[in-house]
Amino acid sequence: ASAQFQLAVPVAVVFAPGSVPGDLPRPLPFRDVQEMEISVNLRTSITSRYETVYRSTTAQEEAALDVATAREADAALHLLQDASLGALTVYVVPETSSHLPQGISVYVGKHRSALVRAGGGLATLRTRLQQLTQVMSFTASSIAATLSDRVPDGQLGPDARRHLKSSLGYEITFSLLNPDPKSHAVDWDIEDAVNRYVQPVLDKLSLVANFSVDSQILYYAVLGVTPRFDKESSSFLLSAHSLPHVINPVEARLGSSAASLYPVLNFLLYVPERSHSPLYIQDKDGAPVSTNAFHSPRWGGIMVYNVETPASPQASLPLHVDVDMVRVMEVFLAQLRLLFGLSREELPPEFLLESPGNEGLADWELDRLLWAHTVENIATVSTTLTSLAQLLDKIGNIVIKDDVASEVYRAVTSAQSAMAKLAVGHLHSAFQASKEAVTSSERAFFDPSLLHLLYFPDDQKFAIYIPLFLPMAVPILLSLAKIVREARQRKKEPTKMD
Repeated sequence: ASAQFQLAVPVAVVFAPGSVPGDLPRPLPFRDVQEMEISVNLRTSITSRYETVYRSTTAQEEAALDVATAREADAALHLLQDASLGALTVYVVPETSSHLPQGISVYVGKHRSALVRAGGGLATLRTRLQQLTQVMSFTASSIAATLSDRVPDGQLGPDARRHLKSSLGYEITFSLLNPDPKSHAVDWDIEDAVNRYVQPVLDKLSLVANFSVDSQILYYAVLGVTPRFDKESSSFLLSAHSLPHVINPVEARLGSSAASLYPVLNFLLYVPERSHSPLYIQDKDGAPVSTNAFHSPRWGGIMVYNVETPASPQASLPLHVDVDMVRVMEVFLAQLRLLFGLSREELPPEFLLESPGNEGLADWELDRLLWAHTVENIATVSTTLTSLAQLLDKIGNIVIKDDVASEVYRAVTSAQSAMAKLAVGHLHSAFQASKEAVTSSERAFFDPSLLHLLYFPDDQKFAIYIPLFLPMAVPILLSLAKIVREARQRKKEPTKMD
């Protein structure tokens, strides 16, 4: 199926007093439009359209900028900005401004705005604006990664197919694995940790999908790999090449994905048994991993939590272990960001990114996720409906019920609406329309009346029914032939007269 996407990004460039370049093409305010085409394959292309408005600051914005630090300015300007998803606001401050630290030219806040130090003229400003839009909205690689099924092999990077596929919902399972309960009595306050650290992130992501969270403790659940003992460090090591073999045996004990309608994200905290403690994970170069954790794309992550050996060998067993949930949740939240493709790319040294804080991700990172998922949803609808059309062409006698037809029409209408909303920069309404399109297309495709096993080609019908009816038909046909012969003989015989 072919698709031509057009993504419009509204950008406002606001000049503070003393920051207006001298080589502007015309007086403020004015508009400028720049387009860039991203070719995915021969039948799919994406046009990114940046609609930029150049203007001066208002009195309120000047008052908001009259603070000591960039963080305070970002918080004050957030109340004055356009609240629509996908919109970016760039404030250009004078070259001598004290908002930005020494050596920093661009400050990216945790909302949808950035501060840029003036200097160098319009060409330098446009270069920084292009870098900013690549960071804060979407890139060719991020959009191509969402359409990875359509991109020819070899044109994508190694991480392109590592992100989670777009879904209407996700299930998150936190599991504590205690393979040696006789030695370790492990206590983790997972409910408080989820409410304090995970829930704010899920509240922010609730616009993207629905989330459900559960937890479990598994006893006598061991890794599928025997760690190697290292004499120099007196510890046990898991090498990078053995990590893929860890997941399958553990996954068999989880049992959460079998009955789930949505993708399941597994986060496992593994407390190694006393005979294999301490246990450390090595990277590909043989160096220890600082977090002592690893993640598997589209599956989840595992963290090894070592227990300090008691000083006295006569210590009573089991040892009581209180898990440091702050350290654990830092690792799990970082893995959650990686699973959703929110890892921050390498930036120029003059860029400074504000930490998103307790929410786990900035507003512009949420927008990046919505751009990607909206495009992916529309592509999924196109693929689903194309597969449905191919099924209908293959089976000529299939019956399309009215409710199935209405779902197909609704899916097409919603997908067209989503593409139209993307073209005018209405990200939120475009994403909602794309979700409705996915829901309708899947209802139509998985309708029980369209199960292809209910319909057989004519040659299969003959192959099935001939062996059943042929043995019955032979004596019937022979009897009919005998009756016909006897009737002909009666006609030939002369009638006897008394």
